[in-house]
Amino acid sequence: MSLKKESLSDVQLHLAALNGNLPLLRRILDSGKVHVDSRDKEGTTPLILAAANGHYECVKELIEQGADPTTKRITGTTPLFFAAQGGFLDIVQFLLDNGAPVDSSSVDGGSPLFVACQCGHMDVVKELVKRGAKVNKHMKDKATPLFIAAQNGHYKILVYLLAQGAEPDSRRTDGATPLWIASQMGHDHIVGQLLKAGASVDAARHDGATPLFKASHKGHSAVVGDLLKYMPSLDILPNGESALHAAAFSGSLPVCKQLIAAGANPNLKNQEGFTPAEIAQRHRHNMVNDYLRNCANRT
Repeated sequence: MSLKKESLSDVQLHLAALNGNLPLLRRILDSGKVHVDSRDKEGTTPLILAAANGHYECVKELIEQGADPTTKRITGTTPLFFAAQGGFLDIVQFLLDNGAPVDSSSVDGGSPLFVACQCGHMDVVKELVKRGAKVNKHMKDKATPLFIAAQNGHYKILVYLLAQGAEPDSRRTDGATPLWIASQMGHDHIVGQLLKAGASVDAARHDGATPLFKASHKGHSAVVGDLLKYMPSLDILPNGESALHAAAFSGSLPVCKQLIAAGANPNLKNQEGFTPAEIAQRHRHNMVNDYLRNCANRT
């Protein structure tokens, strides 16, 4: 992609598209002094600017005057990508009707569907899938739209993607699943839905941390409660710790009580030879330390 230095007319056209100034946009285009797809140093065209800022009439005018809906910035992002990110359904539909590629990827593998899922634009997500966007497409780090929806807590989008065939146990390159990321983030409503959809309760990241371990470490009591219904491992995990060690480390007394009630062993020693109570003591979580020592003495 060759980018020439912008002329004054180029700059004016870009500003008109950015601000949604349709009369000025038309006047500049009609002057014949500027190309409809003139680019700035980032590869941004007037169409990208108009789409990103929700200016439907400017998008329509630019397309009618020959703007290319497949154009990309140097990051690989298209007008459709930005319209989806902004949640501008009318622009998304218009661009698709005029040849915009539904699954065009940016340099990191992101697509319009990814950013619509990330930003919570349900109507745009549905439109993109209806137009052929692949629900199991993944970014370079292997994260899928379902992973992005789980990470950001977008429940309705997650339910919709699952109904469209999204794989519940798809893994990012580090081994993290949608359930793992939802557990870490504390999205209990998402966790419950993924478990109902058949997500593996003990699917661990490559470092050995399970969803229960992360939820316990973060003190997400509601998530822990949902996970415990599916009989997750309470033993020492491949990372050398148990979920109870994680809860003791963070000082979460409610989570410690949940884990003990579910059958966690307070006498388990981690890879360094410490019990959960000793971990709590080292981090000055006195109430947790006292509780766990009482539990250990009763076993």
